[in-house]
Amino acid sequence: MPTSRLYDSDFYAWANEQAELLRAGKLAQADIEHIAQEIESMGKTEKRELASRLKVLVLHLLEWRFQPLKRSASWEVSITVQRHELADHLDDNRA
Repeated sequence: MPTSRLYDSDFYAWANEQAELLRAGKLAQADIEHIAQEIESMGKTEKRELASRLKVLVLHLLEWRFQPLKRSASWEVSITVQRHELADHLDDNRA
C-alpha cells in the first residue's frame, strides 16, 4: 500500500513505517509532506496544552485571591496539580 494511502487508513502503521524510514536514512521513500504536517500539529497541540493549563491555574489563583470565603481543599489541590503539570510540560518542551 502506498505511504499516502496508509496515512489515511492506518495512521499508527504509517507512523511506525515513517520512523523506520527516517532511522534508516531513506528520506526519498519517506512521506515528507505528511511528516511535516504532523510535526506542525504536534507543536500546536503542545502550545494549546500549555495555554489551557495556564488558564486553569490563573483562574484558580484569581478565585483563591478574590473569593476567600469559597476557598476549599479541592481548589488548593487543583492549583498545586496545575503548577506541577505546567512545570513538567515546560521541562519536557525546553529547547
